[in-house]
Amino acid sequence: MRIFSSSVHRILDMIVPKEISRAWLKYIKFAIYIVGISGGVRVRDLERYITAQISGRDPIPLTLERWTLEIYRTLIGSLQSIAWMLLVFFVFTLIAYVIIRIAERRKN
Repeated sequence: MRIFSSSVHRILDMIVPKEISRAWLKYIKFAIYIVGISGGVRVRDLERYITAQISGRDPIPLTLERWTLEIYRTLIGSLQSIAWMLLVFFVFTLIAYVIIRIAERRKN
């Protein structure tokens, strides 16, 4: 995470004023956690395990294989969500960087 932080911090320094780049970095880290958790946790599948017992249906057995599969799905979902978020972030920062460079060239 340290390498990621320093890379993002350098990118933010080029785009936003240095005074607020540290705050933006904190926000991006927070967003990574939120997106990763919300993308990995599959609420509907959790509801299947819980409501099956409440509604009187046969509960889905949670075997070792089922737990392994659910953990694997959670990890993959989290990583995919984080990757998409970072892709969107870097696309927008690239666009902002190009706009700033064009503005600087016109200024000179």
